[in-house]
Order: sequence, then structure tokens, then C-alpha cells
Amino acid sequence: MEFDSQWFRKFPPDFRWGTATAAYQIEGAVHEDGRGPSIWDTFSHTPDKTWHGDTGDMACDHYHRYQEDVELMRQLGFDHYRFSVAWPRIFPTGSGALNMDGVAFYDRLLDTLIDAGIRPVLTLYHWDLPQALEDHGGWRNRDTAYYFRDYAALMFDQFGDRVDTWITHNEPWCTAVLGHLLGQHAPGIQDSTQAGMVAHHLLLSHGLAVAAYRSHAAQGQIGITLNLSAVYPASNRPEDLAARDRMDTMLNRSFLDPLFLGQYPSGLNELLGSGDDAIQGDDLAEIAAPLDFLGINYYTYQVIADDPEHAELLGTRDVTPRDEVTDMGWPVGPHGLTDLLRRIHQQYTRIPLMVTENGAAYPDRVVDGQVRDLARISYLERHIRALADALNSGVDVRGYYLWSLLDNFEWGFGYSKRFGLVYVDYEANRRRLPKDSALWYSDFIRAFRQAWA
Repeated sequence: MEFDSQWFRKFPPDFRWGTATAAYQIEGAVHEDGRGPSIWDTFSHTPDKTWHGDTGDMACDHYHRYQEDVELMRQLGFDHYRFSVAWPRIFPTGSGALNMDGVAFYDRLLDTLIDAGIRPVLTLYHWDLPQALEDHGGWRNRDTAYYFRDYAALMFDQFGDRVDTWITHNEPWCTAVLGHLLGQHAPGIQDSTQAGMVAHHLLLSHGLAVAAYRSHAAQGQIGITLNLSAVYPASNRPEDLAARDRMDTMLNRSFLDPLFLGQYPSGLNELLGSGDDAIQGDDLAEIAAPLDFLGINYYTYQVIADDPEHAELLGTRDVTPRDEVTDMGWPVGPHGLTDLLRRIHQQYTRIPLMVTENGAAYPDRVVDGQVRDLARISYLERHIRALADALNSGVDVRGYYLWSLLDNFEWGFGYSKRFGLVYVDYEANRRRLPKDSALWYSDFIRAFRQAWA
């Protein structure tokens, strides 16, 4: 496959090209080797919470097949891999007794990655809170932030010799809003008075973990990953501009402002529920502690119009063009990635940025032993070009992690949506089959290396 070498020159030679997964979505083995239950075990086993009642009990069986998956990455030429640790594998009840069998699994995984020449990026929390902590209030309970700090500190001790890039949280917005305001994610709570409190405790736990990392005199880098969207007004009418601002505050500023400005945006309490009562002492300073990088997950964009009839949507209406959508129903908009990266660079921070997730679900099928996912290849190529445009305008982006390595348990959508570069046959013992997009990305990375050789 031919690539324009001049295109590659828009990226620095040490730019990270990788892929990503999350523990509950791929590992399976939820009852093995001392792992405790998580809120997603409970939620997915609750009737009518996931597509067809799907659960992560087996997922992709990565717990038993991690060597095969690492070998796949090595063969495809992927040398950066972002994954998450399952907190309940390490502390089955969230704190207290350490589960050494759980630690041993990640030791094996890390050693296998290092031996394969693959650089790990470790996410500490990708939504699988130990159920025992949820039973005591979960993220509504401030104590959970301190339990997270202690868990993070142990991870730094155990794996810091092999991991030099750490992410505290993946998409805390989803935990707060989807998990506690809309009830679409675990733990399935619908309470507008609690979502703001949860958001604050998540951010506090992040700040506490960063402080713990600094106290370890670690030589690596630590950041957080936010799911962000480019939000545009439907017109220049004042009403549409105000509607855009409300949606932007909910989606983006709710976490960007406290992390980089040391304050919550005005009006957030009315949108997300009051979190003011949760703030104590130096919380905001703790949350805004300097980071080494910001991770950004980008999938789509929004065009917003004012619509007072939609109070449940902040008095807004989504009028985003839907001439091209993914299998999730998300409009495809590579330009939004460029605009978002530029905005963060200009308005919030000059620290390095990393695109820690970007990808698309499509209704993939195996035909004659191949998955010809041309739509995904087009999606990826256009988003990588949009990323190049951001770099070309001076934005400091250091890496791109494609979501995801494998088809997997897609949360409330169960196994009905396929984001993977590698097809997983759920009917045939989780057999793996690289899609055409995996081969395209593999060729792209190899061509990039050759261009800089």
C-alpha cells in the first residue's frame, strides 16, 4: 500500500502510533484468581441494562489469550498499547487485602509486551469500580477518592519499572453523567443531585493520584483522558450561541476548567447538579495539579440549536448533519478533531496532547475469510489527516491510540457494536481475524517508520 511520505513529515519521528483496550471489555475471567465483582458485573447482570443481556463474563477471553493478542500486535507492527487494570483484580473489595494473583496477571502481560517491543500505557480506572466500594456509596462517597489514591500508589510501586506513561481516569464524564445522571452506565443511577458530586470526587481522586505519583519521584509521565467533542452553534443567533455554550459546558468545560483553570465553569450546577457541597479545603488546587499530558478521546462532533421544548437536553436540539454516520449513529466529522485540539492548545494548556481513543463501529462481516471494512479505513485516514492539520498549526500532539485492538463488550451495547481492528468471532471460541483496517494501519505505521529512517 502506497502512502505519501510528505504527509508523514507533518508528524515528529517519535510520534506514538498505538491501539487501545479496556479491562472489562476484553479480559473476561471475572470469577478467576481472586477477582472481586465490579459495578459492571452487577449492572450487566441486571435485566434490560445491556443489549440482549450481554455481560463481560467472558468478553474476548483476553485473560487467557493475552499472549496471542500481544503476538498479533507484534506481527502487525504496533509498538504502543494502551490498556487498563481492573481495580477489583488488585483489590477485590477496593481496599484492604491485596490479591497477588491479580498483580501476577498484569506482571505477565507487561513482561510479554516488553519482550515484544511494545510500550505500555496504563490506565488506572476504566469504569470497573469494585462493587464493595459501590455498596458504601461508590463515587458519591468521598472516601472512594482516597481508596483510589492508595490503589494507584500500589500500581506505581508494582509496575513503575515497566510503565512510564500513566492515565488516572478514562472519561470521568461518562462515569458522572452516564452512570449517575442518565443511568445508562453502571451503577445505573438517575439522580441529578449526585452527578456533580461524583464528578468532583472523580477529579479529586485524580489529583490525589497525581500527588502520589510525584511523591514516588517517578521518571515517567502522568495524565488523564477526557472524552471531548467539538460543539458548533446552528447559527449566529444569540439563542443558538447560548445553546452551544450550555452544551459545551456540559460536555467539555465541566472537566477542562477545573483541571486547567482551577475552577468549575459558571452555570455547571444548573446543568449537572450541585457539586459545591462536595468541595473541601484545597480540593480545587489538588485537582489542578500540573500534568505531563492530556489524553483526548474523540469520536464525533455536534451542531446545536436552541430549543426550549427540550429541557432534558439543556434546552437544546442536536441538528448535526447525518449524511454520514457510524454504526453507533455518530456523525463523522474529522474537522472537529482539528478544531478541538486547536482550542485546547489555545485556551487551556500547552502541555503535550495525546489522542488516546479514536475509531468507529461498523457492522463488520466475514466474507471469504476477510473483513473488508473500507468505511473504517476511510474514517481513520481522514481523522489522521485532521490530526496532521492540528500539528501543522502548532498543536503539540505526541500520540494516537486507535480504538480498539479487538471487537469487544461495548458496555450497554453488549456485543452488537464492533470497533476493533481485529474481528472477534463470538460464536467460534473468540477466534481472532485481523480486518483490512488492521492491515491498513499496520502498513501505515511501517511506512511512517521508513519515511523517517
